[in-house]
This record gives sequence, C-alpha cells and structure tokens, in this order.
Amino acid sequence: MLRLITLLTVLTVSLPAADPFLVFEPPGKARGKNIVLVSGDEEYRSEESLPQLAKILAARHGFRCTVLFAIDRKDGTINPAQADNIPGLEALDSGDLLILLTRFRDLPDDQMKHLAQYIESGKPILGLRTATHGFQIKTSPTYARYTWNAPDGGFGRTVLGETWIRHHGQHGKQSSRGVINTGEARHPILTGIRPGEIWSRTDVYEAKMPLPGDSRTLLFGQVLAGMEPKDQPVPGAVNDPMRPIAWVKSYTGAAGKAARVFTTTLGTSEDLLTAANRRLLVNAAYWALGLEKQIKAGADVSLVGDYRPHPFGFGIHVKGLMPADLK
Repeated sequence: MLRLITLLTVLTVSLPAADPFLVFEPPGKARGKNIVLVSGDEEYRSEESLPQLAKILAARHGFRCTVLFAIDRKDGTINPAQADNIPGLEALDSGDLLILLTRFRDLPDDQMKHLAQYIESGKPILGLRTATHGFQIKTSPTYARYTWNAPDGGFGRTVLGETWIRHHGQHGKQSSRGVINTGEARHPILTGIRPGEIWSRTDVYEAKMPLPGDSRTLLFGQVLAGMEPKDQPVPGAVNDPMRPIAWVKSYTGAAGKAARVFTTTLGTSEDLLTAANRRLLVNAAYWALGLEKQIKAGADVSLVGDYRPHPFGFGIHVKGLMPADLK
C-alpha cells in the first residue's frame, strides 16, 4: 500500500474537468519527449491498456504522455463504439511519438488532419493490434487513402506493413506465443526478453509473407491450442510457417523523411499483465524515438497503480467512464 501511495503522489496528472483526455507528467527529470497514445477500438479495451502504458512510460521512464479516447458525443463518456470522435488529436502537432490502437475509425476531417500531418511528417509510430485496420473513412474522401481496404492496403499496409486480412487460428479459443526470430535476436527492442516470455490471449493475425518493403520480423506468432500460456502449439499447417506478430520498418511520407515504425498484432488490455509484453512496448518506444542506447535489460516496466483489465469482446466495455476515472 505504501508503494502504491508513493507512485500516485509523484505521477502528476493534468486533467481540467472539461478535457476529454489524460496527460501524465513524469516525476523528477523528464526526457523531453511527448508521446501521444490514441485509443479507439470496440473489442480489445484500448481505453484501459493505453492509460496504463502511458503511466508506465511517464512514471518509470520520464516521458510526457497524452492519452486520447473515443468520446461519446452525447454525454462525454468513453465510448469505443463512437467511431467518429477522438477529441484532442491536436496534441500530435507537438508529439514526438504516436502510439495507435484504433479500429475502423471514420474521423471527421478536422480531427483526421492532425493524424495525417503526423503520419506524413516522418515522426515515429507504434501500431498495436487493430491499428493495421485503424481507419475506415466513409464520410469524407479527403483521407480515404488511409482506409484499411484501399487498393494499396491503406494506412495498415503502406505505413505499418500490413492491413487486416483475417484471423489466423480460432479467435477467442486459441492464444499465441511469441517466438523470437533468431536473425533479429539482438535487435534493441528484444532487449531483456527471453524466449517463450511473450504471450497473448489474442490470436495471430494473417499476414502476407514476406512483409512488404524493408520490414524486419522480430517475433513470429505460434498458435496455441488453448487460452493459457502453457498450452501446446497447434500441429500442422497453421504454424508452418508461423506468421509475424511484431516487426519494424520505415515509412517515408509526404515530408520526405523516413519514420521508424514498430507494429505488433498483439494488443488486448490483458497483455499488459505479462511483464515481457510491457517490456516489448517500452523498448519499442525507446527505439522509435532513437533512444535505443538507453534501453536496459532490467529497466522497470512494472505496473503503475491498480490495473484490472477486462477481457476482450464487443459491447462489454465499462459504461459511463470519463477520462478522469482512469487517471
């Protein structure tokens, strides 16, 4: 209890009553980097996971973090099913890193323009789980090129390295274990992660092989027969070959500058209960920001505060929550 009280007193939260987002200021010496985490998916509880990831990055690693949510236009509560409203995206105008976990968002031009400007700027991006199909622009042609099923694969394939294809394995019945690509075992993002430690209750996503462009696979996804980390791999073709579940690449946007990009198709809120999964994302943030020399194998990636994530599923998010309730 004493440790929890100490953490909550040193992590400053900026939240004026009217703001539909959270800002976590780092205690003590800051790294001078602003990370913007954008949630907005109906299934994987990004409204729970991204605030916790932001707390870890702020309290443990000195980054200033802003967390944005899908906000109900009627009552101001967090509503992942509100696909056309993520207020506060102007935070990206001064952001140094975007961490995105959205699904089929159809944002208006005045919001989408901040995302587009950031994406094309050459600044780094971390895409988690459904970010591969993070946009489905129906109401305006302005940013239709980012739509997941655009002819070139939209934002998912051109920026992150892959778009939505299908589930690989049985969704909700088969979990996945991360298998380190031996050719990339020394990559900075894998620092401090041992074989077999990465595990997720989510299934593997289908991905074209090889991934396009300069993508480098860090982890393959081994489909397991059940929903526990000790379950056995499914025999046969589903794991032969295994599909990528974490990779790095670059993206050169309109500004002509190559951005560092990390993508993982892991991403349920329960993933953060596994220390290796948290380490993967924290390491990826350092790498994307060009701070890979500061990655430490034993760096603190422990949870901040009381974190009790809910299982993934549609229509079962906690109703009536305001951003302040997740501070």
